[in-house]
Amino acid sequence: MARSRSYSGSRYEPAYGFSRAVRVGNRIEVAGTAPISSEGEPTATTAHDQMLRCGEIMLAAIAELGGAAEGVIRTRMYITDPADADAIGLAHKELFGDASPASTMVVVAALLDPAWKVETEAVAIVGGSSE
Repeated sequence: MARSRSYSGSRYEPAYGFSRAVRVGNRIEVAGTAPISSEGEPTATTAHDQMLRCGEIMLAAIAELGGAAEGVIRTRMYITDPADADAIGLAHKELFGDASPASTMVVVAALLDPAWKVETEAVAIVGGSSE
């Protein structure tokens, strides 16, 4: 089956040999996505803003492969501090709204960069909706 891939420009993608997202058929799988800043911008400092940045990167990859936020059916959030859960959850709701995907939030000891408070993954169905 044919695959389509999306790359976000993260230095980790070529270094570690992975795609930001892969589409096979009508399914899009988005790799773990950290709040990596745009060229020259500092990483956001709040958990809420970091989650929004992760979502921006993921949704851009999903859109590039023909999907949309409404088609997201699953998310996973890896967080480093349980005190950030509400801020991250609020940002998640802002990103996905009525799509209301199945979601998991897990507290982990650390992420690759100590400045990151959250890393996320998503699964989307092209043509999927919140209905």
